[in-house]
Amino acid sequence: MRCYRLLLLLWSLLLVLSGCDAASASEMRSAEFFAMDTVMSVRAYASDDAVLSELPALVGELENELSTTKEGSAVYALNHDGHAAMTDDAALLLSRALALCGETGGALDISVYPVVRAWGFTSADGSYRVPGSDDLAALLQSVDYTRVSLKDGTAYLPEGMEIDLGAVAKGYAGDKIAAYLRERGVTSALLDLGGNVQTVGKKPDGSDWRVAVQDPNGDGLLGVLTVSDQAVITSGGYERYFIDETGTLWWHIMDPRSGYPARNGLVSVTVVGDEGLYCDALSTALFVMGTEDAVAFWRAHRDFEMLLVTEEGELLLTSALAERFSPSEGLAYSIEVIDDA
Repeated sequence: MRCYRLLLLLWSLLLVLSGCDAASASEMRSAEFFAMDTVMSVRAYASDDAVLSELPALVGELENELSTTKEGSAVYALNHDGHAAMTDDAALLLSRALALCGETGGALDISVYPVVRAWGFTSADGSYRVPGSDDLAALLQSVDYTRVSLKDGTAYLPEGMEIDLGAVAKGYAGDKIAAYLRERGVTSALLDLGGNVQTVGKKPDGSDWRVAVQDPNGDGLLGVLTVSDQAVITSGGYERYFIDETGTLWWHIMDPRSGYPARNGLVSVTVVGDEGLYCDALSTALFVMGTEDAVAFWRAHRDFEMLLVTEEGELLLTSALAERFSPSEGLAYSIEVIDDA
């Protein structure tokens, strides 16, 4: 039996509460479009619809530069030719992604793409399979982000290597959209990029945005976070998975060290921070690290907040985030605040 389920990692509650000042020239306007293999929606308080009309083209252009499958993209050319001139966005994102691979000790590794493909998680038709151990061992020989180089706007890959910037692309797109809106005078907006939530300012009534967090073990909610001017991004095993003929569940988040789906005690990781790109990268990397290393990473950096859900039914929150989290009534998890030690 095979099963595929793609859920939004997060969705907004959008409790706007009719808080817009009647004297304001802005009103809530929305745009919805499909890009980066997901439905994206943007709700912004703006003076006219033209502010949002350019967003599909902005994200579409970015996708055309970063896609692993579109022949005209810089990443496609790099994977197929071993070298390629990067656009400004592709060069910036590749540079940041490589730095984050190093910062996370390889828990994030953009060169794991051939392994993910071998499991079938890049296929559009759900053609999943469990690769043989020999196949994975051979593929792992080419998984090493330190061998990817970028010099003077041109990227280079050794033969047999391929990369995928998917672990950071939607976060970066959120940053780009938020910056675009701010440049056009928008001070209040909510972005939902296929579950990656990003906020601009507060709601018009001065209150924080309320963002719901998915329960990874069901269709309900863990609870609600209140945020402003921040990104809220989750990675979880429930996002994309399949069950093989033996009844074993395999999910899409790969451990670059083993070539198998990461099983380190976590079932979902939510990261809250000022930058979507950073939160997107960390949501994957911390999931791969597991509870103990994720907590150690947070204590060493302190430039983001996180919510971890463990296989044992624990919900762990950093102290600052605990103050902004309202658990769902009757939540069947033990809640623990991570101390600052």
